[in-house]
Amino acid sequence: MDVDKLEVAFEQAKIAYNLDEIPVGCAIFRGDELIACGYNEKERENDAIKHAEIVAISRACRKLGSWRLDDCSLYVTLEPCMMCIGAIMESRIKNIYYGTIRQGVQMYNKTTVEPYVSLNYIKSNKCSEILSDFFKKKRKK
Repeated sequence: MDVDKLEVAFEQAKIAYNLDEIPVGCAIFRGDELIACGYNEKERENDAIKHAEIVAISRACRKLGSWRLDDCSLYVTLEPCMMCIGAIMESRIKNIYYGTIRQGVQMYNKTTVEPYVSLNYIKSNKCSEILSDFFKKKRKK
């Protein structure tokens, strides 16, 4: 079930939260088999591209021995950014499921993306609340 798979991504977001990273988590499945997970590692690694999706895609490619992940689906707690959409499309993942909508400027047009990938919003209060809590905590410092 998609909600259960999104929960795996949420567990990754909690790890990021506890490491003082922006709490975004990702999980890649092939059918019901968990292939790889990831969470934001930008601060810890001092690397601008260490988004949860990129980390999970890289791990999945290594595990499967191929950069083509066309039989996989990606579950992420936050709607992917433009960079991550590009990586998802390059890896040939066809289905994206996300738990909360990215706020602010949308950097890509869904009509240009959706011929290549299916974007599926699974509303998750937990996914939006962990982000809100993280940024409230940051503002208090």
